[in-house]
Amino acid sequence: MKYNARARRALFSDPSRVIDALILFVPIALALAILNADPTAIFITSALGIVPLAGILGEATDALAHRAGARVGALLNATFGNAAELIITMAAIRAGLLQVVKASITGSIIGNVLLVLGLSVLVGGLKNGFQRFGRRSASVSVTMMAIAVIGLAIPAVFAQAIESRDHFGVEYLSIGVAIALMLGYALSLIFTFSLPAEKMRAQPGETTTPEHTAWGVPRALSVLVVSVVFIAALSEILVDAIEPVIRAHGLTELFVGVIVVPIIGNAAEHLVAVEMAMKNKMDLALGIALGSSMQVALFVAPLLVFISLAAGNPMSLVFNPFELAALGAAVVIAALIALDGESNWLEGAQLLIVYLILALAFFYLPV
Repeated sequence: MKYNARARRALFSDPSRVIDALILFVPIALALAILNADPTAIFITSALGIVPLAGILGEATDALAHRAGARVGALLNATFGNAAELIITMAAIRAGLLQVVKASITGSIIGNVLLVLGLSVLVGGLKNGFQRFGRRSASVSVTMMAIAVIGLAIPAVFAQAIESRDHFGVEYLSIGVAIALMLGYALSLIFTFSLPAEKMRAQPGETTTPEHTAWGVPRALSVLVVSVVFIAALSEILVDAIEPVIRAHGLTELFVGVIVVPIIGNAAEHLVAVEMAMKNKMDLALGIALGSSMQVALFVAPLLVFISLAAGNPMSLVFNPFELAALGAAVVIAALIALDGESNWLEGAQLLIVYLILALAFFYLPV
């Protein structure tokens, strides 16, 4: 019994070990898919298998970023930061589950802004008391998020104004907005790269550990490629199981896309943000949470518009009013908490309360 107690303490003293242990679900999910097992079991095991693979992908990217230097490294982290979720949504586009894809965009943004930042602020505040971070970087991130919400809202307002979501103007407007948002993302990267070297150290791309920064380039590339291949395979399995699971459990594509898919794709990154907050590195925790949200809104969402066109399943940027209201609420509450340059555990709890309210609403929202 004493040995088991020590083992449990060692396991939970380093939460990343819990994530690593989930790698056992990769072969289980593949076997269940081959055997055409119960869709719910396939969905759960493939989801659990993707979580550690996303973490491994992030570690390989960090190792390459460390070798490439600060500026190129930041670009690598920006490119692969949401790779797991992007692969899942690409599989959903091929399957024609556009509602899940658009809902996952909404879910990623509010999940990072409310769930990840909320957990980080709560845990960091409970351990370290009041925590401080750079107001300037927080202001830039929140402002870019506000621009992204405006960009995502305009197509919906336009579609409502012409009283038809199938009008060709909606598709063209979505393409134009996608280009504008990607331009904004490119400008934000240029601004980040232009910062002095000492400020670059506060970026999320510098969260590597000695173990992984010691990886050589061939090893890091090999790990990256293998993890992408397995994530792609499990994503196809996961997406194939979505509709049977929805029918079996009375869920909606909106709830699965907003709540479930973002948690699966970003769990490893979420853990890093919480760990940084526990270490009193709130600049990094805030950068991970807000930076990932900004990347989804300004880069991933527009990129999915063009991917959907290439796949023959065009996706517009028309979101339903409740999704837009949730996005607006998330950005407003994050701005109120982040712009003073200081956080405490109560503010983290407040962010989590807002996330819980929105999650319940999405669960009961009929479509």
